[in-house]
Amino acid sequence: MLEILHYRNGIQGKLEGLLSRPIPYWSSDIEIEVKAIVDTVRDLGDEALVKLTKEFDGVNLSQQELRISLQTIEQAYRAVDDEFLTAIREAIANVTRYHQRQKVSSWSFSDADGVDLEEHSVPLERAGLYVPGGKALYPSSIVMNAVPAKVAGVNRIIVALPPGNAHNPYILVTLGELNLGEIYTIGGAQAIAAMAFGTETVPRVDKIVGPGNIYVTLAKRYVYGVVDIDMLAGPSEVVILADQTANPQFIAADMLAQAEHDQMALAVCITTSQRLAEQIQREIARQIKGLKRREIIAQALTDHGVILIVEALDEGVELVNRIAPEHLELMTANPRQTLPRIRNAGAIFLGHYSPVPVGDYFAGTNHVLPTGGTARFSSPLSVYDFLKRYSVVEYSRSRIEKKGHLIRRLAHIEELGAHEKAIELREQEHKDQELKKSKSMRSLSTE
Repeated sequence: MLEILHYRNGIQGKLEGLLSRPIPYWSSDIEIEVKAIVDTVRDLGDEALVKLTKEFDGVNLSQQELRISLQTIEQAYRAVDDEFLTAIREAIANVTRYHQRQKVSSWSFSDADGVDLEEHSVPLERAGLYVPGGKALYPSSIVMNAVPAKVAGVNRIIVALPPGNAHNPYILVTLGELNLGEIYTIGGAQAIAAMAFGTETVPRVDKIVGPGNIYVTLAKRYVYGVVDIDMLAGPSEVVILADQTANPQFIAADMLAQAEHDQMALAVCITTSQRLAEQIQREIARQIKGLKRREIIAQALTDHGVILIVEALDEGVELVNRIAPEHLELMTANPRQTLPRIRNAGAIFLGHYSPVPVGDYFAGTNHVLPTGGTARFSSPLSVYDFLKRYSVVEYSRSRIEKKGHLIRRLAHIEELGAHEKAIELREQEHKDQELKKSKSMRSLSTE
């Protein structure tokens, strides 16, 4: 089920698979279907939402029933236990505390020569949050997507909640705890289209965030440019870099936890210890027996799991940076010493008592992370994703007089005559005024 391979001995094919992890394959038929759904919602608005909700979700809704009432959220509190309330409230507090440190300030600087330059950061006006449907429940996903937007100061957060989860008390209570009141019973590509273009009922947003199935992912890709999106998420990933000090039970449990997401999930352990590798292999065989999703886990580990034995920790670090995983666990004697050498990872978990679920649910860092090797150039979802910046330039007349000829020279090289003229006219205004002033002085002196 889970291979043990030596890095230097013929793992090229396996390694290429680890390094090349695009968004899961989809057929052109699905892409055509998604475009048709999006275009229909764009053209027909609420009428299309009602029709498509009945077609895909088997739910009959009127236009007035598209929005979930605040009373529905209030009633949901009766159906959840106190421990869940405590857990979700503390998770929200932790995530908020972390993201508040990402706030950025506007800045400016001036010089004595008549130049003022500024950069201003302002929040987006509206964000759309997609809550995934299906059998799985992800209250944590709501927290991770909503909190950065709220901390950034986004004025309105529009929530798309598929009908299958529209009455789930844990989802509704999480939305209630975040004070999210604009919630619509829509899912799939049609929900993405509604938030991108707006309908009679659903407001148009500036950015759409939140995970979903391939229909949701393709719809987000299709509307990108009309609105911004967070990222095109692929299967979940973990790489564990371990030495002989690591606990094989912990590593096995963490690889199994990652593999249970879906059959495409990536679970890799890189270690300097042959003995540890064999212990992990045995632990996985033992622990998987009691897990409900063991068939999915077994498939993921067979297709996308491996234990790689390297000669030295430095070699392991090199491999990690090549893979650029979504999650990286450093289970070594001194993970802090290794940390500065890691350049490519979405989130890094240090030591033997910081498994991925700590970050997924509770610590405060964001669990919306780059996948598919995109951690080489992408970052976790953050407050920055809900801010936009604009620059301010103020030149004085004296500055134009001193530097106008240099600006005109650059415009001339690019053969943009109107640009050149825009500067020249301002220079000429000053020359004309100086000439007029000179003539006036001469006239006064002759009287």
